[in-house]
Amino acid sequence: MATLAIVNARLVDPATGLDRPGTLCIRDGRIVATGDAPRDFRPDTTLDARGLVVAPGLVDLAARLREPGLEHKATLESELQAAVAGGVTSLACPPDTDPPLDEPGLVEMLKHRARMLNQAHVYPVGALTQRLAGEALTEMGELAEAGCVAFSNADHPLHDTQVLLRAMQYAQTFGHRVWLRPQDPWLGRGGVAHEGEVATRLGLAAIPVVAETIHLATIFALARATGSRVHVARLSSAAGAALLRAAKAEGLEVTADVGIHHLHLCDVDVGWFDPQARFVPPLRSTRDRDALRAAVADGTIDAICSDHAPADDDAKALPFAEADPGATGLELLLPLVLQWARESKLPLAAALSRVTCRPADILGIDAGTLRVGAPADLCVFDPDDPWRVTRDALASQGKNTPYAGREVVGRVRWTIVGGNIVHAAAAGERASIR
Repeated sequence: MATLAIVNARLVDPATGLDRPGTLCIRDGRIVATGDAPRDFRPDTTLDARGLVVAPGLVDLAARLREPGLEHKATLESELQAAVAGGVTSLACPPDTDPPLDEPGLVEMLKHRARMLNQAHVYPVGALTQRLAGEALTEMGELAEAGCVAFSNADHPLHDTQVLLRAMQYAQTFGHRVWLRPQDPWLGRGGVAHEGEVATRLGLAAIPVVAETIHLATIFALARATGSRVHVARLSSAAGAALLRAAKAEGLEVTADVGIHHLHLCDVDVGWFDPQARFVPPLRSTRDRDALRAAVADGTIDAICSDHAPADDDAKALPFAEADPGATGLELLLPLVLQWARESKLPLAAALSRVTCRPADILGIDAGTLRVGAPADLCVFDPDDPWRVTRDALASQGKNTPYAGREVVGRVRWTIVGGNIVHAAAAGERASIR
């Protein structure tokens, strides 16, 4: 049995409240001790983590891996390397591949490819409707057996509320969770930017906040009628957060996440038509951004995701309205969460819970904790190490990011999945193995 010890570390586990110096011991892919090593424990490998934090591996609820069908944007291999470089050990991938994840064979192929690469764990989100066309439901039971953890129509509009009602009824009957991104298909049709002063000045087609709130009201009404479990993906507005807070107070079984970029950027960052700042949903006002930050801090919004969307250079070298939306995010998730925590004056454990145990609970997986017996999926990082975001610094095939050239703080030293070191700091950085 392979054994590994991480010594001289600060152990931080949001799920159990652990935050203290000590040693973490791993045997046969599982955590066997935290704090002090058992007397009979003889590690094959010891990592000296002096000055570093050992936390559960990050769990990301939205990372597009671009396979199958979109390998010109990124490959499964490149994006899983980016994941572990960013300390992400478990991730959910949306169904908007080409073809969409609406057939069990496609899901099984994706799971098999991910296992062969032996990097981060991949949890596919199955298509809610066939071809994501919003008309006929998929065979959710078969997709769940193939490995899907939830069902979504990704960013494709679901015009027919009767189809949505039937999907939620079916999902509730068999215990599946439905993931929905709230945007009214008519009010948001053709829009590329937040409705406000910036969109008006630049002459960009706008998406009003009411496009989100109207669809949220519909989602919550159907959840109330069906009793289904709903996850709201990538909330973007203050008004949306207020509706979510009311739905939770009412007792509806709803959860939500927000993309990390929406906690730091706003519509002003579009500048003069910068395609790197085009997102779906769009970056909204500073008021919306600040309300989202507060809603994550108080627990209204359960989790933060990377909203990872790698694109090829040609797709970003287009006019704003024609450019691919989204940014690479897997490798920036940790430092941007740490920045949000510092600015919000949140304890480290509280901030990390939004990218570890809470998203793990939403996915229903055994991850996001350092408890004894849990899988040894870990992120070992230096919370104070600054680095500059450059193309060469990113493992992702997609180099598209509005943070290019900026300095961020927080660097992953080791990522461990199933007790195996799958990412290690480059030679010359402060890290040692013996």
